[in-house]
Amino acid sequence: MQAARSQVASLNAQVQELEMTITAVKDQPSELALHKQLSGVLIEVADRDSLVSELKTNLTTLKGHLQRFSEREKQLVDTYQELKKVLEGES
Repeated sequence: MQAARSQVASLNAQVQELEMTITAVKDQPSELALHKQLSGVLIEVADRDSLVSELKTNLTTLKGHLQRFSEREKQLVDTYQELKKVLEGES
């Protein structure tokens, strides 16, 4: 259950980071260069719209993972609560 909670927290942080990145890219003045890191190499971005599209696709994917992990976490908590009640009833 703790591992599921940790994964949900990590995915939440990644979603927030991507949302902030998308906002920053959109707000970056067009006359200033924009760079992204690929495998440890910093490259200049020529097509900002393509970058924003890529970031949005990644965001959608992460949100899907987050939803599935959140649902699984809830199932684990519910199962834990049921088992706890059964064990307390047997005492």
